Amino acid sequence: MLLSAHDLYGTVLAQMGNPTSETPPMADKMMKMFRYFTWFTQMSGIAAITYGGGKFAWEKWGGGSGSPKMVANAMIGGATATSAGTIMNTVVGS
Repeated sequence: MLLSAHDLYGTVLAQMGNPTSETPPMADKMMKMFRYFTWFTQMSGIAAITYGGGKFAWEKWGGGSGSPKMVANAMIGGATATSAGTIMNTVVGS
């Protein structure tokens, strides 16, 4: 029974063709949107780190301790955003 199921499975797989890949519709516009989103993410990360650095200087004279957490969060967010492509390639596969 297992042998006949194996033969049937092999026969069905032999009949399936190897599909050719093609570019999805509107792929160029989607890539442009992703590039804009990447640019926006980088600029917001730079702005967050710059703001956190300015807050470091301001807190030097006024006290408070919110800026180290702010800079750490900005750096962690930047590292995650930078590695998003690698993470997706790992999860989805090539």
